[in-house]
Amino acid sequence: MGFHADICRGIRRLAGASEVTIISHIDADGIASEAILNEACSRAGISNRSVFIRQLEPLTIGLVPRDGSLKIFTDLGAGQQQLLAENGFSADEVLIIDHHVSQDGDVPYLQVNCLPHGYNKISAAGVSYFIAKGMDANNTDLAKVAVVGNVGDMMAREDLGLVGPAREIVADGERRGDILVEGKNLNAYGISTRPIHICLAYCDDPFIPGISNNVQTTQKFLENLGVPVRDRDGRWLVWEDLPREARVRVISALVEQLTSHGETPDRLLAETYTFPGEIPKSPVRNASEFATVLNACGRWSKPAIGSAICRGQRGEALRAAEHMLANHRAVIRDLLQYILEKGVVELSHLQYMHVGSRYPDTVVGIGAGMALNRLNWEKPVLIMCDLPLEPSVTKISMRTNDRMVRRGIDLQQVLTVASREIGGAGGGHRIAAGAYIPKERELWFVNRVNELLSEQSPPPAPGHC
Repeated sequence: MGFHADICRGIRRLAGASEVTIISHIDADGIASEAILNEACSRAGISNRSVFIRQLEPLTIGLVPRDGSLKIFTDLGAGQQQLLAENGFSADEVLIIDHHVSQDGDVPYLQVNCLPHGYNKISAAGVSYFIAKGMDANNTDLAKVAVVGNVGDMMAREDLGLVGPAREIVADGERRGDILVEGKNLNAYGISTRPIHICLAYCDDPFIPGISNNVQTTQKFLENLGVPVRDRDGRWLVWEDLPREARVRVISALVEQLTSHGETPDRLLAETYTFPGEIPKSPVRNASEFATVLNACGRWSKPAIGSAICRGQRGEALRAAEHMLANHRAVIRDLLQYILEKGVVELSHLQYMHVGSRYPDTVVGIGAGMALNRLNWEKPVLIMCDLPLEPSVTKISMRTNDRMVRRGIDLQQVLTVASREIGGAGGGHRIAAGAYIPKERELWFVNRVNELLSEQSPPPAPGHC
């Protein structure tokens, strides 16, 4: 069967349910997925409620209600089918909507998953959107939310824009006027909210010598180009404020900056997705920043607020999210500084460290990704942290980059294998993955991950880049 046929099967299962429980992940993709399905079910008159969990595992399976509702697992479930079977969930009470690697199990659960059909650049929110659209064509107003989920789950990163089925969703949003697509815009986070010099200085993909990580130099760089960083009233300007001529001038200078340092400018421009219906400089003005808002809600245990924002609520919900976002960013900045100051341990194919209980497990993966740009990019980074409520378990977060993925690195495969060998659980994506392992096996685990990485690629070149 093809992807479309699976979507139709999922729609039929959902349409036949009188009551639904949506079990979803707490990241941007999971929250967007839940919001899409929540809204689609509500519009169809299907009673529904939602349960958010950080990971579907033995410790959290008890959060899934044992009642007569159809259990829709979204952005999780594909890799935990045996766990569902072992806990007595029957085939007719489960629908899995996912984009992760599927695990064979003893029960033939109905699954709508893009991955077996060769689509690896669409997230669970994208799959959920196709189900919602199939339920009612008017649900194309949810395309914007699906784009947020796709972008938030890094589906646009490798190709500098969404492709394949995910690009079809963008087209739906464009036709409605809900999404403004700019094909060759600056590939930097914060183009709608950050002061221009901050936006450029925090750019790390590509890393721009002399600009990245240097706010003062970047401000001087813009001044030399005659590009103002403040308006006439002294307020900071953002990239979105700049006229086309000024943008072209900055981009041309950045290309020259990259090439003069022997770097290619091929990742300087990307397709971006702006939401014209949102207030300028709002944190939900474009897809990447909207995704960060959702991540902040999920990481600080308020995913329902993120869902409410996806479904159109602003006011109090958005103010609460902005407060969490400010705290989220402050903690991540502190975590990044801690990683860089304390330093990592380097093995032949891996660099790692343990942050103990200093930081919540929900943010260590983000810190790992940010730190990688300032560490040895040719070795994936692994960060361990304690779980205060589960002292016998250690949380693992790993990140690598597109260059290493193209060389054959697959973190999902590595963590799945290594954690399974010691009774843990792992999963994710090739570029970003996580696991939970017994605390007493930390050192064994690190060495096993290093060994598995060595089997995936030749030894990295010495030194840092």
